[in-house]
Amino acid sequence: MRFTEHATTTESNTLAANTVKIANIWQAYKYLKPIIHHTPLSHSKTMSQLTGADIYLKCEHTQRSGSFKVRGASYKLSTLSDEQRRVGVIAASAGNHAQGVAIAAAHYAIPCTIVMPESAPLAKVMATEGYGATIVLHGQTYDDAYHHCLELQQQSGATFIHAFDDPQIIAGQGTLGLEMLTDLPDADAIIVPIGGGGLIAGIAIAARALKPDIKIIGVQASGASSCQSAFQTGILQSLPAITTIADGIAVKRPGELTFSIIQDLVDDVVLVDDEATINAVLLLMERSKMVVEGAGAIGLAALLSGVVKLPDKKVLVPLTGGNIDMNLVGRFIEHGLATAGRYFVIHTRLTDRPGELMRMLEIITEMRINIIDVRHQRISSRLPIMQREETITMETVDRTQCEKLIQRLSAEGYMVQEARSFDD
Repeated sequence: MRFTEHATTTESNTLAANTVKIANIWQAYKYLKPIIHHTPLSHSKTMSQLTGADIYLKCEHTQRSGSFKVRGASYKLSTLSDEQRRVGVIAASAGNHAQGVAIAAAHYAIPCTIVMPESAPLAKVMATEGYGATIVLHGQTYDDAYHHCLELQQQSGATFIHAFDDPQIIAGQGTLGLEMLTDLPDADAIIVPIGGGGLIAGIAIAARALKPDIKIIGVQASGASSCQSAFQTGILQSLPAITTIADGIAVKRPGELTFSIIQDLVDDVVLVDDEATINAVLLLMERSKMVVEGAGAIGLAALLSGVVKLPDKKVLVPLTGGNIDMNLVGRFIEHGLATAGRYFVIHTRLTDRPGELMRMLEIITEMRINIIDVRHQRISSRLPIMQREETITMETVDRTQCEKLIQRLSAEGYMVQEARSFDD
């Protein structure tokens, strides 16, 4: 059965009920148990204090391939016939599904081709290739790669392994829900990232079977809000464009099967902006010593930002992936520290004579602020003769110290402005 672009709730629920059941997830769990890791469940005092909830982090970023995706991919490939294995498999992915399929294909000695968007993080591309897959880069988004993948599949006859809208994929991802509720059976809520919806669909089926009254909340990036829009309207539509740093959930349209399950079993779908996601990634690094990608941290971001409030409730938060590009980590750190007032950049204009800059730097040093970089500009049509412009980058404690520095320098007679973006 296939949905139209405007699927009804009744049609959706019928499809969900007839396709994936808790028995399918238990079957997947038994098969996958010797293949995948039972990842740790870690209670976080820090995150609990910051959110007011009792937070348990499911460390799925430590899973094989660095994400939950290996669960669904391994189970799906286990169901293929000998002929399908001989011809090979093909998949489209922004990275994590790619690695999961590549690992599973290597396990079964199946030829594997992965189509990835050109914007896919280099770390994910290299890792997927390292697992033995043939990589094809196409388009700027997952959806671009997906459509090209279908064209290649028609030419090769390989079995297409969907990233989320497939019963066996959903059953495999649902094993994460079984693990979490086995480890914490009295949990009150689960907060799950949503891209195409395969993970939350599987977790929701497992969770409703084990604890029917548990609260299940999905989280999407505000710049890729297709599922949240469909959840509110009941209508599946593709977004014209998506913009988010959470590349693992950058999907223009959720699956028909996954959305039918989400409609039926999920309590709410909320949106989180990139700033909150970056903050969650950095907080996990700094306070929990965990390296988690944006898509993997967005569930925690919903709690930290106050988008989701569950005071005094036991909350399961799966950290679904850790495959973040190291170059992006550096940019996250710089941006996050600047937002928190721990990187501070000022512009000032000085008389172009010896000692002027040194006197300003002495004031900054007195306030125990570390200077990272000083850049000079002497030649400009907007600069009066015998004056120069300085841009100074510093490490500060917090926003309060930044403001105190501006006040002190102004009191000493310096013309100082904080460096701002074009939007400001």
